[in-house]
Amino acid sequence: MDEIQKQKRETEKKVGLGMREVCCDSQHPRVMVPNFLSPEECKELEFIHKSSSTVGYRPNVFSTTLSHLVATNASHFLIPFIPIRGTLFLYHLSLHQNFQPQSNFFTERLKDKLEEFFNCQYELFVEFTALISWSRGASIGWHSDDNRPYLKQRHFAVVCYLNNYGKDFNGGLFRFQDGQPMSIMPMAGDVLMYTADQRNIHSVDEITDGERLTLTLWFTRDGSHDEDVKLVYLLSQHLLHKDMAASYLPLPASFDMYCFSQDQASNDQFGFNICWARLHILGYGISISEDGACDSDVSELLVKPVQLVRGDELLDHEFVNILQALQVVHFYCWQGSALKTKALNVHTNVLKLSDKDKERINYLKSVLLNDEDLVLKVFGSMPLEENGGICFDWTGIVAAIAAWEDYVTKLSKQIHLELPYWRMHESIYTVQLDE
Repeated sequence: MDEIQKQKRETEKKVGLGMREVCCDSQHPRVMVPNFLSPEECKELEFIHKSSSTVGYRPNVFSTTLSHLVATNASHFLIPFIPIRGTLFLYHLSLHQNFQPQSNFFTERLKDKLEEFFNCQYELFVEFTALISWSRGASIGWHSDDNRPYLKQRHFAVVCYLNNYGKDFNGGLFRFQDGQPMSIMPMAGDVLMYTADQRNIHSVDEITDGERLTLTLWFTRDGSHDEDVKLVYLLSQHLLHKDMAASYLPLPASFDMYCFSQDQASNDQFGFNICWARLHILGYGISISEDGACDSDVSELLVKPVQLVRGDELLDHEFVNILQALQVVHFYCWQGSALKTKALNVHTNVLKLSDKDKERINYLKSVLLNDEDLVLKVFGSMPLEENGGICFDWTGIVAAIAAWEDYVTKLSKQIHLELPYWRMHESIYTVQLDE
């Protein structure tokens, strides 16, 4: 991190940025809070996004919304957001006549910080939460965050940076039109808060390399736009009649939501499937184990069982679909170093690819990675091990399969235990349950 900090300070001098203290401007209310999120929180959210995201709302942008996680059987991934995004739990409970504060309930950090700075304690609701990544070519011009009639309920915006300018991406500086600070150089863990109105018109420079990742939230004073109420309803519909084992295996959304093209306004210029692409840039391929894969409708390929391929080797383990394979691989990228000890005692069964396997894999690649050059342009290539890349090992992947299952099972158990409390108060919050 020392080298990154030096690089940042040098760039700050070049583009006229101030040092990394919290800043504010009474005419343009905003605050920058450095190191608000821990490195581990940033990495966990990066794992969730890269294994769950869909094509986003702008060209070369990818997003993961909380409602999307619920819809794709990944409700358990909401758990890591809760201590970060904040709730109105104490406010809601104070409306109940018999409310008595208890030690097993507590509010979270982000909303508290926002309300403290803008002096609006107990007034705000989370309106929308999303993980958003901007890849090469993405940018946005001058605008305020309430600049459409359907966005007027947005009163505050919060941008949590999850990776580092100059290391994970280039370009992508956040610029305000007026006031101080005028430019923000994203660093993992930093949080920017500002009013969503005309006082904070801003833009984002074009990403020139890599992928810029944020957790972005909007807050409102209008309780009718409370995201928690909507999420609790969706969770209730989705989880009430499911057992734990059925509630954590991912289910892909519609095929189109994972289709990236250079011209996203056109359905005729399909470039690649982003699930396949994210595996591809990490050095993995996919084999669909059914003999009829080549005869299947392309839209059905996301729900078929798959096996992981690397080079001319195939791991003899069947995943329920590509999303589960993608989650395991990105879990390995996140937790690889912690899995080294477990990997020592893991048995792997790796097979050499047959000619038939290669034919099937090449077919899938031609269909789902239609434009390999575009994949590399948008997502870049896998970093070398000496530059922070993951050292590949099949035993590590096999260890990651078991560790991923332990991780999602724990989260799934937690959300099943906490959902009754959330339903009672129509609010999502941390419940400290007795073991």
